[in-house]
Amino acid sequence: MDSKKNQNQEFQHYTVMAHEAVDALNCESGKIYVDATLGGGGHSELILQKIQPDGQLIAFDVDNDAINYASKRLKDYDNLTIVHESYSNIKQVLQNLGIKEITGGIVFDLGASYHQLTKQERGFSFMKNAPLDMRFNTDSDFSAYDVVNGYSEEDLIRIISEYGEEKFTKRIVKNIINSRKTKNIETTLELAEIIKNSVPKTKEKIHPATRTFQAIRIEVNNELQNIKNTLNEVLTLLSVNAIISVISFHSLEDRLVKQCFKYYASKCRCKPNEPVCHCKPPMLELVNKKPITASELEIKENPPSRSAKLRIAKKITSWEN
Repeated sequence: MDSKKNQNQEFQHYTVMAHEAVDALNCESGKIYVDATLGGGGHSELILQKIQPDGQLIAFDVDNDAINYASKRLKDYDNLTIVHESYSNIKQVLQNLGIKEITGGIVFDLGASYHQLTKQERGFSFMKNAPLDMRFNTDSDFSAYDVVNGYSEEDLIRIISEYGEEKFTKRIVKNIINSRKTKNIETTLELAEIIKNSVPKTKEKIHPATRTFQAIRIEVNNELQNIKNTLNEVLTLLSVNAIISVISFHSLEDRLVKQCFKYYASKCRCKPNEPVCHCKPPMLELVNKKPITASELEIKENPPSRSAKLRIAKKITSWEN
């Protein structure tokens, strides 16, 4: 998510923990860096300022709104390449650009951006009426509409329970199934009303549709699988001493990052019944064992940053295939 609010009403963005995430990269001129999630360009701009004159930055995003905005914001930087691709395709894109290794570092800012969540027609919000969409990549043919109206009862229970960690999943799904028997569920407010009527009133401050909408968004964009696959792949692309800096916004994302970093930073990765350890030396060194969180000042300026967690690791050895 992108901390300073831009006054441009077409693309408002907050760059969460901008300095913490970028300072961790130890940016230098002459090295190659990647911003896996361009968004409004906040992290990219800080990197570009630090790697002049001879550094190189490759920035990825699937969101056309983000690319259009960031391209204008960063138009004066010659050593920037913006790629309209998912970060899940980093390896192939870098190969196409003739880049074998990320010599400096990479930053990930996971989850949906402020712009995506608040722009009405994108269909992420249960507070604004819009077609069920939730696509990061608006060129994709698969949307929230397909999940809500096309998934089986079993699959809806699985994703809302697993990705939303929703304790009233079965009630919600039962009412979704019953509602769509009459007619397809078309809009965000229709879905939000069904969810609201499915759960008992509690003292929780969050809207009852929050977890279900999160789960559907994750499914539409294949977020967790993309994170897991990409983290493992990116580590093979990093040069020794390069840094990986990852900001996550909910427990499922953070758990994947934590588990990945812990695995590659461990001295032993044997199964419990292995009599002798033959593990390769650790690939990573954890820069921070506990996640870094936003400052009180940043949380005051941008309340959603309170859920952000930053994990940083340094590559210390390469594993040969």
